[in-house]
Amino acid sequence: MNRIDARFSQLRSTGRKALVPFITAGDPSLEATVPVMHALAEAGADVIELGVPFSDPMADGPTIQRSSERAIARGAGLGYVLDCVRRFREVDNDTPVVLMGYLNPIEIRGAERFAREAVEAGVDGVLLVDLPPEEAAEFREAFAPQGLTLILLAAPTTSDARIAQLCAQAAGYLYYVSFAGVTGADRLDTGEAGARLNTIRAGSSVPVVAGFGIKDATSAAAMAREADGVVVGSALVGVLSEASDAPASARRFLAPLRAALDA
Repeated sequence: MNRIDARFSQLRSTGRKALVPFITAGDPSLEATVPVMHALAEAGADVIELGVPFSDPMADGPTIQRSSERAIARGAGLGYVLDCVRRFREVDNDTPVVLMGYLNPIEIRGAERFAREAVEAGVDGVLLVDLPPEEAAEFREAFAPQGLTLILLAAPTTSDARIAQLCAQAAGYLYYVSFAGVTGADRLDTGEAGARLNTIRAGSSVPVVAGFGIKDATSAAAMAREADGVVVGSALVGVLSEASDAPASARRFLAPLRAALDA
């Protein structure tokens, strides 16, 4: 059993919801990424989504866009990201790590080579924002032999037919985008999202986690009532961008969300 499946199995057995923080690799500094990952795990992260900096992050709002620009300016490419995971694994061999990003850097490297190098570094899964389900089979076939999980996304605008397709193909967990738009927007409707989550969870053989718009303990707890877990990204990235002590800030930010989910 891979780390993602093992972690969600453990959560189900204890009746807990997953807390999945997202950070951009290389921001607020190249040196901070691995210490922040450890701080998040210590504060109760169940899965860490590590953003691969990209020059045109079309699904991301201004907070994550700017973090990606800063990281790229510092030289945070895909090789750096894999090295961060490798160094994280020197201490933590249990917390699942999912790379979140876009197709271009992987296509340049080649899907099979990328999968091999990612697994060797300790990556468990990959979430590609701009990979439609109709084109996912090629990457799944390249990733699966290496043991790399391809995480799929669903959105409020996803048709019922495509939801059924996604549920049939999903592995690890299914990421539900809580509203149509970009990350960091302040218009989360937990009631509307919850109704959709119930429908998706009924047809999914893997856990369904919700992201976009979750910014604090209150919104995390509200969304977790209908989801198997929540993803928090822009709010955390924003805090880290202004932090003088990034690991300490990461712990302070995440601890209330962990407490709210466990309450």
